[in-house]
Amino acid sequence: MRFSVVDVGYDQRQVDSCLNELGVRLSRLAARAEGAARAGREWDEIREEATGLCGLLQRLDLGDAARRPVDVVNREAAEREAAELLLRARLEFDSAREEARRVREQVYTEAVQARRELEAALHARQCRAARADEILGGPTETVPADTPTAASAVGPSRAAR
Repeated sequence: MRFSVVDVGYDQRQVDSCLNELGVRLSRLAARAEGAARAGREWDEIREEATGLCGLLQRLDLGDAARRPVDVVNREAAEREAAELLLRARLEFDSAREEARRVREQVYTEAVQARRELEAALHARQCRAARADEILGGPTETVPADTPTAASAVGPSRAAR
């Protein structure tokens, strides 16, 4: 981040604009992280459904001996299809999980950087405020009451005569 240097510290509008931009970027990253987490939950549901279908196929009662060869072929085809679906779901789930991990790491890294930049900007603002208070506060030395002044050298005032 670069800010224009003004009389005391940095240009306040630039610092505020930078802080606003960091806030927007953090919001976007949080939304991306939430989207990645949601995708992970969807893949869990797909995996559970595929597992349930496999279990259903294993529990099927083929019953009638005359239909057994056709049922066996249908069952084997259904099992193959379920296995393929399960494999695809697992691969896509692993891919989504890896993407979510990468997004989380990126969001964390950018959030840490944004926090550092924010803390630096706040520190600079506090330094500017302290310097402004110092400049606007005027002299901090007090003059003792018995110190001779130019007015005391003139003599008694007319009102005192």
